[in-house]
Amino acid sequence: QVQLVESGGGLVQSGGSLILSCKTSGTLFSINPMGWYRQAPAKQRELVAAITRSGSTSYADSVKGRFTISRDINKNMVYLQMNSLKPEDTAVYYCNQAKTGPDDYWGQGTQVTVSS
Repeated sequence: QVQLVESGGGLVQSGGSLILSCKTSGTLFSINPMGWYRQAPAKQRELVAAITRSGSTSYADSVKGRFTISRDINKNMVYLQMNSLKPEDTAVYYCNQAKTGPDDYWGQGTQVTVSS
């Protein structure tokens, strides 16, 4: 059964930190590159961080130096450490494969709200 369960979001002040977790079920999530996405109100979903099976990472310019993605393949977990949070980081955060198609499954996401 394919499943993605994100958690760890919340309300935090500007400059604060959060750690997001994603529990995955399904072979594709274990063997393919994974990513964290976010969608702010009235904006398109964007990929902010990605990690390959071997641990190579990449980041959107807007979060580079502040966010860190990691994964524990044995535990079927993907994490996003977010530091120095800004109000513009406010969004619903999702994890999924780093490359997705229009019909792909998505979890419910986790809300991150950063107050100024």
